[in-house]
This record gives sequence, C-alpha cells and structure tokens, in this order.
Amino acid sequence: DLRYCDHISAAVFLDEIRLKGAFSEVVLAEEKRTQRLVAIKCIPKKALEGKENNIENEIAVLHRIKHPNIVSLEDIFESTSHLYLVMQLVSGGELFDRIVEKGFYTERDASQLIHQILDAVKYLHDMGIVHRDLKPENLLYYSMDEDSKIMISDFGLSKIEGAGSVMSTACGTPGYVAPEVLAQKPYSKAVDCWSIGVISYILLCGYPPFYDENDAKLFEQILKAEYEFDSPYWDDISDSAKDFICHMMEKDPGKRYTCEQALQHPWICGDTALDKNIHESVSAQIKKNFAKSKWKVSQQAVGGADFRQAGVHVIFFAFFPYLDICFQRPAFIAGMNVLVALGF
Repeated sequence: DLRYCDHISAAVFLDEIRLKGAFSEVVLAEEKRTQRLVAIKCIPKKALEGKENNIENEIAVLHRIKHPNIVSLEDIFESTSHLYLVMQLVSGGELFDRIVEKGFYTERDASQLIHQILDAVKYLHDMGIVHRDLKPENLLYYSMDEDSKIMISDFGLSKIEGAGSVMSTACGTPGYVAPEVLAQKPYSKAVDCWSIGVISYILLCGYPPFYDENDAKLFEQILKAEYEFDSPYWDDISDSAKDFICHMMEKDPGKRYTCEQALQHPWICGDTALDKNIHESVSAQIKKNFAKSKWKVSQQAVGGADFRQAGVHVIFFAFFPYLDICFQRPAFIAGMNVLVALGF
C-alpha cells in the first residue's frame, strides 16, 4: 500500500553525490520527527514502465520479511515523479571489506557467518521465498561493531513459491548460480543452498570455485560441478569444512543439503571449525580476485554529523499525517535488481 507525499520530492538536498544503480538511486536520509537514519531507494516512475511485475514482486517479498539478519522495508511512499522505498540502514560495510580489514580471521569466523546466512535463508524458505541471487555483494554488516551481525539484502530477483508453481527463469549472478539454473531446468529453493556453498568456499580461500574469462567455459565448469580444494590454499582447512561445502555444492539438487540439514552439520553447529588464523592467505586472495566495494566511503560518515564530507547524499524529510492516503498499487510500479547496499 502506497502513500502519496509530495513533500519527499521537495526535500532539502544537502549534497549532489548519489549512489546510483541501473534504474534508481539510494540516498541516506534522516527523518525529522525521529532523527533516525534510513536508506531511501528512489525509483523514477519513467524507469518503471514495462517492469511492473519485478517491483510488485520485490515489495510483496519485503513486506512479508521480518528477520534480524535481513534488511527490512520500513515504508513505501510515492510522489508525482518517484516511488520511494524506505529501507533499514545498514552501515557496517560489505563482507569482503571487513574480512580484509581484520588482522585475525579463522574457519570459526567463517562458520559463524554462514550460520547466520543459513538461519536467514531457512526463514525465507520456510515462508516459501527463494532469494535466487545470494552472493557476497549482497551480504552487509549491520554496524561497524566488531561483533556486528551480517545482513542479507537485494530481493529484486527473489521469488515467492506458489502452490504448484515451478521456477525456470534463468537469473542470478554468474559464478554463484546452480547447475540446474544454467541447464534451464525447473528449480527450487535448493539454488540458494548452492550459492551458500559457493560463498562458504570463497570465505575459506579467498577465490571462487569456478572461474574463467570465457563465460561458456565458466558455465561448463558449473554444469559439471567441477571444483577443487587446491593446495596450498586448502591445506590448513579442516576436512569438516570441505565436507560441508561438498554437501552444499552437490550437483544433484535432490541430494544437496537443505538449510535445515546444513544447520545440523558439525562445521556449523559443532566444534569442528578450526581456530587457526587464515587471514593472510584469504585476504590476499580476496584482494586479488574481487574488486573493492564500489560505494565505500569514509567511516566518519556514520559516526559524525557532517555527511557531506563523506560524499554522501543526504535528504531531510518529514511525513505528514494528512498525506497518509492509501493507494492501490498501480501498474507503473516496477522493479530493481539492486537493493540497498550502502557500505560505509
């Protein structure tokens, strides 16, 4: 349900730098009434034409989700020119950036991260929701605190399973998609478990299990589920961790671990994850194989009051009760495949 609000489009813009995606921009904002910081995804209505189903799906998914490890949709507004999704602000930065910045990093750290992701994805699957685009770029830390929780974002490609519905749309990010998606076969929530396996692999060595500059060869590797635990990068990694990955990156989706099964694996719930420091090797490979966060800005932006110095676009806005008019979601509402990814 949308509320019409001309005042959000007439807000005071304090800086001209905006975090732009393909069809929208994400801006940092402060609600005048509460002084609470949020992230607003601003989508021009002109960009929505012909993409109605995507945003309808994204909003339908986000409205249903309430989990401590998933970025939440807090409100929706529209003006004459834009649709505004008011999102929970996550300010701890991207997963890889945090690992690189650490001085100490172990299998147990990776296990605890994957435990949080599994718990959140199990919640989605229990609700009949398949994310379909799990990858490190969509994993953000809630805050700069050392023990901050990890958050899942970007539900632009997610899908709500209906009774008797079969998913077959080829979507996701190359390198993280399951073999059955590439094979254009009907698929299920097992595709998310494959992606979690790929993420687990990267967290333990710093490089992807599948790589080739030629997409056709990359897809061939994935279709065959051809990956190795290469020496010397995996020499100090436990057999339990490798066993966990093999169950998650099982070619046959019927034999692949579910989130529930994965949560019961000893590498996740037991004490088999090693405490040896693997930071030097993993961080070196991450820096070699993955580009640094595109939108990373000064950490002072979160702790300080001068957001403009950090190059962040800030809106101050207020929502007024008399503008609380309910609208039927019109046909112009459409989608984005990039959700809030503000990495401070």
